[in-house]
Amino acid sequence: MTVRPIRLFGDPVLRTAADPVTVFDDDLRRLVADLEDTVREPGRAGVAAPQIGVSLRVFSYNVDGKVGHLVNPVLSGFEGTQDDEEACLSLPGMGFATPRAMTVTATGVDMYGEPLTIAGTGFLARALQHETDHLDGRLYIDTLTGDTRRQALRELRRSRPMPA
Repeated sequence: MTVRPIRLFGDPVLRTAADPVTVFDDDLRRLVADLEDTVREPGRAGVAAPQIGVSLRVFSYNVDGKVGHLVNPVLSGFEGTQDDEEACLSLPGMGFATPRAMTVTATGVDMYGEPLTIAGTGFLARALQHETDHLDGRLYIDTLTGDTRRQALRELRRSRPMPA
């Protein structure tokens, strides 16, 4: 069991689009195992590879007691809206109401390259969107607007040095 440390805001890997996975080998299976071990820690709903310092398009999730992963995800079927509080392991201690689709479908492959589709509603849909954003070099605070965004940026400046 390998629980990997989480990279924090300011680390360039969090702002870089991750590379597609093209090789499905033992290294990828070890990465998936590490992601799934890391997401099993209490209070965690998802961990993307960049959050553990690996710039590949793969994430794990842990929602309602179900742990899984998705490689090279593509999101579609966005329906409805939700505006619940969202947080991020890479931005500890922060949480803001974040608009997301209520329903989304994530397609990709598993660690063996076999096709995989995950239909998510509610919290699972939020997690799928959040983790896919990480793979694109986006953080949830990037989706905030207006006063909520200003508040988030003030909190970041107060608690962390801004990256150059």
